[in-house]
Amino acid sequence: MAVEFRFTAASVAKVRFAVSPLGETVLALRILLGTGGHAVHEPWVRRARPLLADEPELPLLRALIAGPMPSFLFPVPRERLPSMAAELEALRATEDAFFREEYGAVVGVPVERAPDPAAVLPRLAQSLHRCHERLIAPQWGRMRAVLEADVGRRALTLVDGGVQALFAELHRDIAWEEGQLAVHGRRTPHSVHTVDTGGHGLVLLPSVFNWPNVGVDKAPITAASIRYPAVGVGLLWEPPPPVQPGLAPVLGHTRTALLAALVEPLTTAALADRLGITPSAVSQHLGALRGADLVSTQRMGRTALHLRTERATNLFTQFL
Repeated sequence: MAVEFRFTAASVAKVRFAVSPLGETVLALRILLGTGGHAVHEPWVRRARPLLADEPELPLLRALIAGPMPSFLFPVPRERLPSMAAELEALRATEDAFFREEYGAVVGVPVERAPDPAAVLPRLAQSLHRCHERLIAPQWGRMRAVLEADVGRRALTLVDGGVQALFAELHRDIAWEEGQLAVHGRRTPHSVHTVDTGGHGLVLLPSVFNWPNVGVDKAPITAASIRYPAVGVGLLWEPPPPVQPGLAPVLGHTRTALLAALVEPLTTAALADRLGITPSAVSQHLGALRGADLVSTQRMGRTALHLRTERATNLFTQFL
């Protein structure tokens, strides 16, 4: 089904980005429960699936996630990088009528037969918290690095080319023409569902576990949202590149590891997570590498994206 978004000038001004740890947890569970996913995630699936075997709320998760998923599992983040705790609190606060309507549609029962939200939502939140801690938290540093790097890249596109350029590069199924945004479905291209962004705007969420597809909340109660595949997911589960042994004695192990990681644009915080050192230490090493023209940095407000230069790439090539 194709989805069209209605915009006003005010809602266009409210287009923003966010990263959702809860959304990624739910989408990861969908893959593990065997109802989605791409072969690119197979290395992670092999490691993660045994960790789900003793989850006591598996029947509840299967009922809600195995088919079309209810919108209350994906509360729209209020900030760019919310905590898992904040998103679970938003889940627990789902309005009773909305919960019953969505639950009934997904499970296939009349609204009046849907269970009491006060009995289900706390159990569901606790289960998703456990699943996040087992399945996502150990990988969240690398995942967040990919997602934040994608947001940084899109932000630069927005600054350089505006909204039209931003939507043009998000995904082949997303099109912006003459102020109209459309996400084209593949199965029923002639049917159209309209989403009114109203005064809440649109939130764009890069995703690891929805890759390579686009996801749309067709019945938003606040801001509209689109989940699109983040750039770099194909490399996420590959082992980290080896540190070049010839460079380490010259540059030092940490600076060589920084250059190895900066084959893709990353933030200071993402580099700190990946290397297991403090952000201040990363900043000091990056300063030295910038001075040697081995790293370039682009700043967007408070966020800085780092990438190794062509000179650094040539240096790596020489030591292969």
